[in-house]
Amino acid sequence: MFTPAPPSLDAIFAALADPTRRAILTMLLEDDMAVTDVAEPFDISLAAISKHLAILAEARLISQEKRGRVKWCKLEPDAMRAATIWIQGFGQFDPLDFDAFERFLAAELPEEG
Repeated sequence: MFTPAPPSLDAIFAALADPTRRAILTMLLEDDMAVTDVAEPFDISLAAISKHLAILAEARLISQEKRGRVKWCKLEPDAMRAATIWIQGFGQFDPLDFDAFERFLAAELPEEG
């Protein structure tokens, strides 16, 4: 049985870098959507939406299928797993206490003026 290689982190993060694509993913959290329904809230052409959808599909963040004459988009949440694991790797560090950091900087840096 053939198992496709997981999407690369570069492809996932490149897809997530665009606010329109992130908005599309958020919309697809609710349910599968037809491409025309995905395009409706955006003030860009259907061709531009199709390009965004192609990038999301290349990163395997969504899948697309034809149902009759309509092309449907479906969120593929498992594709985010590699990015999630990578990001969680940074969770091993203690969160930065910005108040303490600001006090440190105030004590160490000379006052301007």
